[in-house]
Amino acid sequence: MPILSSYLIGPFEWQQVKGELCAQLNLPPVTTDRLTQRLQELQELLAPMQQLLEAGGDVRLEDGELVVGRVSAEEVPAGAQALQQEISRRLPVVDLTDILVEVNGWLGFPDQLPGLEHAPRGDGHDTRLLAGVLALGCNIPLTDMARSTGLPYQSLWWTAANYLRDDTLKAANTLLVNEHHRQWLAAYWGRGTFSSSDGQRFAVSGKVRNARSLPTYFGTGRGVTMQTHSSDQYAQYGSKVVPATLRDATIVLDEIVDNQTELAIVEHTTDTAGYSDIIFALFDLLGLYFCPRMRDLADQKLYKIRGEDWTYPDLKFTGTLNPDYIRRHWDELLRLAGSIKSGRVTASLFIRKLQAYPRQNHLTYVLQAYGQLIKTNFILRYLQSQPLRRRIHAQLNKGEELHALRAWLWFGSEGVIRRKQQEEQAEAARCLTLLTNCVVLWNTVYMQEALQQLQAEGYPVDETHFEYLSPSRYEHINRLGKYSFENAAQVDPQHRRPLRRP
Repeated sequence: MPILSSYLIGPFEWQQVKGELCAQLNLPPVTTDRLTQRLQELQELLAPMQQLLEAGGDVRLEDGELVVGRVSAEEVPAGAQALQQEISRRLPVVDLTDILVEVNGWLGFPDQLPGLEHAPRGDGHDTRLLAGVLALGCNIPLTDMARSTGLPYQSLWWTAANYLRDDTLKAANTLLVNEHHRQWLAAYWGRGTFSSSDGQRFAVSGKVRNARSLPTYFGTGRGVTMQTHSSDQYAQYGSKVVPATLRDATIVLDEIVDNQTELAIVEHTTDTAGYSDIIFALFDLLGLYFCPRMRDLADQKLYKIRGEDWTYPDLKFTGTLNPDYIRRHWDELLRLAGSIKSGRVTASLFIRKLQAYPRQNHLTYVLQAYGQLIKTNFILRYLQSQPLRRRIHAQLNKGEELHALRAWLWFGSEGVIRRKQQEEQAEAARCLTLLTNCVVLWNTVYMQEALQQLQAEGYPVDETHFEYLSPSRYEHINRLGKYSFENAAQVDPQHRRPLRRP
């Protein structure tokens, strides 16, 4: 207990700031009313659940086993497909470098990427800065970027080392996300309140401290995971590099709590590996709604409430919860939530500490107990609402589209990470996110222009089709630069050039 308590707001300070933090967490005046509300929600979900099972639809029981119909992707109307094709015909064919230059002209990255103290800018600073972002974001060694651009390697390295840092890159990404949020087309894709997270695994070269073995992905090698957070408007507001074997659930909350963009994230989804009982509890205590896609529903353990004579549906309600136990330790849960909300401790750090000292205090058990209640409520709601399942499925698909774009951008060095230090990896991940958001913003702006042109041409533009459009496209972008086959070098009669002088 003493070790874990040292990460939280102190007891005396907690009494001073409790009211303000509970207000930020949107808790009712009598904070234990939150627990009462969740118990009432469970009771209200029980009868409709039994009726749904008895109806025998896409959620039913077969030989006593729960069967949930597969959620298929929503069919895209033919008119929306035709509109997408018309937009594609009008989008300019563009070099990736030109996208960076244009977006920089709109927003001015150098203002968001201040250098370290005494780091001079000099002539050509913007060019070196964008070249550094492109190199780190596409996994291209700076030596290769220097050769391709004709920029001096030393000046390119100096600019990247002094200006492209994790904190400055995050500020630049925030600027991009906010600008994209203000585009009128983005509102058709979502309100900026729903997001998803998932990890992309990349192999590493050499001895890298945070790399792990994962034969399914890396064979006999090792690798890391880039965890990204994507909004329902396609902008990516968070990225983090972690060991490949770390469960997504451990780190899922960090970027949401630390979100500094104008996106007001209140709902979040992950795939199966992204949840645990403790995560369900922490999301609810922080005033957020956690709605993961769950593929093992038939095996999920659900919980009854001790002392309540309720009628439960024919599901696996094999666990029992004692709400009085949770009430007795409710203030400790609030103190933990307040500590995370105020930035005193990150959720991922505290979860790892809980896992390291599972028997040291009862906080782990009370968190799990509350999380089991929240998870039970969510599963019942998930089963009863096909629109919710479809919405989760659609959001995760957006994340997969963005991962395809990121993989396409991360083409240098055969996709293998060669940066040894975790700080360097974090900077590369932020640059990749910056590039991704540049492409998404650029596409959105020009898609808006194309839609306006189509309307001016008299094309029957149907506004209901806008939600099916996507800015995570890249077929019109040249990422490799241009090659010249005109030999400008002075050659001898045998068409050979002179050797260099040492």
